[in-house]
Amino acid sequence: MCFACNSAAKKNYLPYIAPRTLVPVNMPAHRESVPARIGPKLRVLGVDPAVAGATGYGIVEFERPGAAAKLVRFGAVKLPQRATFAARLREIHRLIESLVQEFAPDAVAVESVFTALNVKTALRLAEMRGVVLLAAAQAQIPAHSYSPREVKASVVGFGGASKLQVQQMVSSLLGLSVCPEPADASDALAIALCHANVSRARDRLAAATAVKPIAPKLHGRIRAARAGILP
Repeated sequence: MCFACNSAAKKNYLPYIAPRTLVPVNMPAHRESVPARIGPKLRVLGVDPAVAGATGYGIVEFERPGAAAKLVRFGAVKLPQRATFAARLREIHRLIESLVQEFAPDAVAVESVFTALNVKTALRLAEMRGVVLLAAAQAQIPAHSYSPREVKASVVGFGGASKLQVQQMVSSLLGLSVCPEPADASDALAIALCHANVSRARDRLAAATAVKPIAPKLHGRIRAARAGILP
């Protein structure tokens, strides 16, 4: 388990798209072998969009209800400062589109717009979220939004948790020996874990409150009693 993040760890930015738009880095994105899914598994792609910084992404999977989360992939994409905003939108859309095609997640979870941002930044972030939601819609994958406080409360248990606390808890939940880097990727993993928690809780509630069908034999006895056939 990781109880302290390694500040010296290299940033896990992904040279994922064409070199003409990405900042060159040496460390590749974290990858795990991805076997074909069999049975009722849940795979979630979490995305932490950013206007000027790095956009983080993370994919987690639950093999069965009640099972621990398994890390599939995480990383972050950072575009050069000279890139236009239109280019940023295009490349983030390409990234999500590629991840969806490769990993076929059951759901896409994205962080909602932070209300404390200034109007210009909030509008830009909304547009960045739009291309993420568009890529999910084009693949006919349901998309869900969660506020930063919702994510922190779900993963850490406290809506005001720090980024370090989020990294530590994500590392613990995924059984990692070190904290995920960069923080953008860790945030994306937290968003994915948040949706998985919400989804599984909703399924448990639905199963607990579901009205079971009446057995045919009992149903027949009820009809007979109403007709006065039974004593």
